[in-house]
Amino acid sequence: MKKQSHADEMKKELDIMMSKINALEVVASDEYQKGVVKVLRALVEGQLHTVNEFEHLKKAIDLLTLQLFEVQNKIKS
Repeated sequence: MKKQSHADEMKKELDIMMSKINALEVVASDEYQKGVVKVLRALVEGQLHTVNEFEHLKKAIDLLTLQLFEVQNKIKS
């Protein structure tokens, strides 16, 4: 069984949080509550975007590191 990555766990938690925010939106009765829901949604969506971008950066760094090792090996040989 593969261990779930930290990013996957965070995405799952953010998805659960978004579901709870959606439920809050349904029961929101006044403008203040609806405003709070909008702010919470924006924060969670921003965090989810940040996690996704961080994963892309990690992949890019891995590819760059691999390229550096290939260049280093070519220089040595």
